[in-house]
Amino acid sequence: MLPSLFVAHGAPLLAIENNEYTKFLEQIGKKWVRPKAVVLFSAHWESHTQKVSKVDKYETIYDFGGFPEALYRIKYPAKGDYSVTKEIEECFLSQGISYDVDTKRGLDHGAWVVLKLIYPKADIPVISMSVNPNLTPTEKYQIGKSLLDLRKQDILIIASGGTVHNLGALKMGRAEETTDQWALEFDLWLEHHITNWDLGTLFNYNSLAPSAELAVPPYGREHFIPIFYAMGAADNQRNAKLLHRSYRYGNLSHSVWQFGEIQ
Repeated sequence: MLPSLFVAHGAPLLAIENNEYTKFLEQIGKKWVRPKAVVLFSAHWESHTQKVSKVDKYETIYDFGGFPEALYRIKYPAKGDYSVTKEIEECFLSQGISYDVDTKRGLDHGAWVVLKLIYPKADIPVISMSVNPNLTPTEKYQIGKSLLDLRKQDILIIASGGTVHNLGALKMGRAEETTDQWALEFDLWLEHHITNWDLGTLFNYNSLAPSAELAVPPYGREHFIPIFYAMGAADNQRNAKLLHRSYRYGNLSHSVWQFGEIQ
């Protein structure tokens, strides 16, 4: 059994950088059991109804602008797996979760930046999944929970986003790598309640967490909420480990959470 993961995808530049965080992500793919497939919820695919991809081979989406040309030359030609898509559909049907199947969309940078660092050969099937910021945290958790049996088949569930993601607060030109106190306070609050699996408090993070309005602004909520899908997928074990945390540009968090155990 594989755990589920919440992985910060940071800025697109991670795909061509060599730093503490990229090195950490590269080690996950080298150390962990090779998954049968990856089911990935991306903050950059928002939809009102849950979307499940059914794609033979993915195009690479460059959903950003103004970055070095090298980024636009990257391809991540992962294939899908119709049998895993069917299993996901069956999970949703059994739990009464509404969904649509998407047969055209490629992988956005919230998906391929993470996947390229962990599995650079693009030789593991991927099933791309949307997120819905308008659902309650409970509903997001339940969607993840409906998929927890996939982990028993060595299917890796990844939720890609960022716990602190406020583009308006980034300090792109700052020379020193100091981290804003408000970002640290929010992440430390989050760490405490995640490790204690305190769902009641976590589901009300917007009113209870320090500096929640800065860490998770309305226009950046889609990056935070994937963590609830990942936690739900480990509801049968309910343990959490913070595997990595670092920051860029003053407050953009690079955190990786593991939910559940490798068995």
